[in-house]
Amino acid sequence: MNDLIQIEQGCPASNFSAKDRPTWDLYSTCIHCGLCLNHCPTYRVLGTEMDSPRGRIYQVLQVDAGRLPISDSFVTHIDRCLGCLACETACPSGVQYGHIVERARAQIEDHYKRPLLTRLIRWAVYKKILRDFHLLAQSARLLRLYQRSGLQKLARKSGILNLLGVAEIEKLSPEIDSEFFFGEIGMLIPAVGTKRARVAFHAGCIANVAYSSLNYATVRLLSMNGVEVYITPRQRCCGALHAHAGYREDARALARRNIDTMLDGEQHYDAIITNASGCGSNLKQYPDLLGEDKDYVERARVFSAKVKDVTEFLAGIGLVEPQQSCAMKVSYQDPCHLAHAQRVRSAPRELLKAVGAEIIEMPHPDQCCGSAGSYNVTQNELSMEILNAKMDDVESVISAAEVIVTANVGCLLQLTAGAKQRALEVPVKHIVEVLNECYY
Repeated sequence: MNDLIQIEQGCPASNFSAKDRPTWDLYSTCIHCGLCLNHCPTYRVLGTEMDSPRGRIYQVLQVDAGRLPISDSFVTHIDRCLGCLACETACPSGVQYGHIVERARAQIEDHYKRPLLTRLIRWAVYKKILRDFHLLAQSARLLRLYQRSGLQKLARKSGILNLLGVAEIEKLSPEIDSEFFFGEIGMLIPAVGTKRARVAFHAGCIANVAYSSLNYATVRLLSMNGVEVYITPRQRCCGALHAHAGYREDARALARRNIDTMLDGEQHYDAIITNASGCGSNLKQYPDLLGEDKDYVERARVFSAKVKDVTEFLAGIGLVEPQQSCAMKVSYQDPCHLAHAQRVRSAPRELLKAVGAEIIEMPHPDQCCGSAGSYNVTQNELSMEILNAKMDDVESVISAAEVIVTANVGCLLQLTAGAKQRALEVPVKHIVEVLNECYY
């Protein structure tokens, strides 16, 4: 408690700077009860207090009090957090742990010097590729060339990927699409039948080059349900990956860009739709990102109030009766940023039941699969251990379930990789794909 009093009084010895510093109101709600521990994926795998939410909060507090430096050890424990927010669901005190760890990562970015290669990669990915759709498309074309020219097979057979230490990471790279979704940005898709709503669709970033079929399916599904869809021009990445990595200024720049294009004064939307729970969670957090920006804070509140996951929105307006029933047995995995961050759990299940699916619940459906944005790349070994536990749960239901369903691109990629590793002959699909099949 003395640590908290010292921080509340503004201890001058803090190792944090004022910008994006974790604040007293965030710290003070944690009572260190430990109910979060067994809900934390990294604590379950590693069993160390410093890799639990309570332990990380204590470390952040010590750095802020000037008792702990922003050292390799501190960075390691903060980097290991997936940001799944299962701890927030478990917390009886309402600790906003996600806000604490994001601000801690912003402080790391300002005060800690990572290895040169890591800095270069992070600069290229976060500062360039994910902020510029033109560069993203160019990068995706190069990866597609690698995948389809025979270079990928050669690299895998030669053993060079093992020598470079990237063999496991390379296996997780998504297959790049033949056609990108970028060409659809700026298009207006009319509603089929009676128009029930008008929405703006946020297409994401990676989904434009690796899951364009999912974006097409989302737009078609909305249209078939009487929704006019405008894929707004000038939109960019939501900024979730930037915020999670500590690049909050870059996340703010992207937030302003998306607010400007989707709150165009001449347009009105009943909702802003996303099919990726990580994106949806961050889009709803724009008021926090822009809380100090007097020109945008109110617009951010208006914007975030309109953001809906596609399942949340469709469950709200109700599905138009599909052309055919999808009478199948499915097991649904809750994406962390849908269940824990947005508290959307029933909507996907309601939609599956509405089209005739029978839900076979897997054990621990809301425990993280280990994808967590770029986590399966930056913390690959730990990510795979977390995935292994998830696949135990998946394997326990595949004798009864025909399809594993999720509602997030990252989970889709991770679970597909897990099924392949275990040679499980069960398809993994996004819920939009399952619903869309009922209309065509």
